Amino acid sequence: MDDVFRVEDLRFTYKKNGVEAVRGITFSIRKGEIFGLLGPSGAGKSTTQKILTRLLKNYTGTIEYLGKDLKSYDNTFYEKVGVGFELPVHFSKLTGMENMLFFQKLYKKNADVEALLKRVGLYEDKDRKVGEYSKGMKMRLNFVRALLNDPQFLFLDEVTNGLDPKNALIVKDMIREFKEEGGTVLLSTHLMNDVEELCDRIAFISGGEIREISTPRDLKIKYGRRELAVEYYENSATKLETFDLDELGENDKFLDIVQNRTIETMHSGETSLDDIFIKVTGEKVHE
Repeated sequence: MDDVFRVEDLRFTYKKNGVEAVRGITFSIRKGEIFGLLGPSGAGKSTTQKILTRLLKNYTGTIEYLGKDLKSYDNTFYEKVGVGFELPVHFSKLTGMENMLFFQKLYKKNADVEALLKRVGLYEDKDRKVGEYSKGMKMRLNFVRALLNDPQFLFLDEVTNGLDPKNALIVKDMIREFKEEGGTVLLSTHLMNDVEELCDRIAFISGGEIREISTPRDLKIKYGRRELAVEYYENSATKLETFDLDELGENDKFLDIVQNRTIETMHSGETSLDDIFIKVTGEKVHE
């Protein structure tokens, strides 16, 4: 699989305070994947995204986009890139449709705005001023804005933050469809359910350094416990036994429970991505 972004030994220091926000990170984002960049506040993920979107340029290290040095691109770079930041920025005195038509004029290639607004449930409110929109409506409009130029790569930051479950599902379905059509996504979020549902691979960043890069499944296996907890009925009472997965087929007690008892629940020792986030970064997940 070809790499869309290849990042090697990336470093960045803010001149005003001398803080080295990114400390020699190396990773790649493959064509057609959803790549999660996760970490606590101040970890360096926002700085990394700003560098990859060419908002910050005084970095050291190497970044290649589609096989070319990122620094070699001019503003045509943005023609095939869509960006959805965590805090939506719109013209509050213009309507939703007026906002989208304004931003659409910045690009040579355009998507179908009306179709996008219908998909995210904003078409009936397209002629309302954005200043009257709720937070969730602004977030959905922000997502539409990221798709206005029919991009090949999406930078998405907290894309479902503030959305109710129904609208969050619509947005996630659209992200999956974008991937299925050949698009690539860099996703940053504190919502681990979104990560588990969407991401092919994830990188945990903390203190400006990448601590882990892997698939959600492999991380769960690495940080989980190889055991099985079984709740079953015996003598009108519920009992709990835990067994080692590696010896399950030869464990007489487990076989006796399975064959002769009424089982209520069985759970493996799989850990959650929230727990992995805490273990790897040393920080709690803040929503």
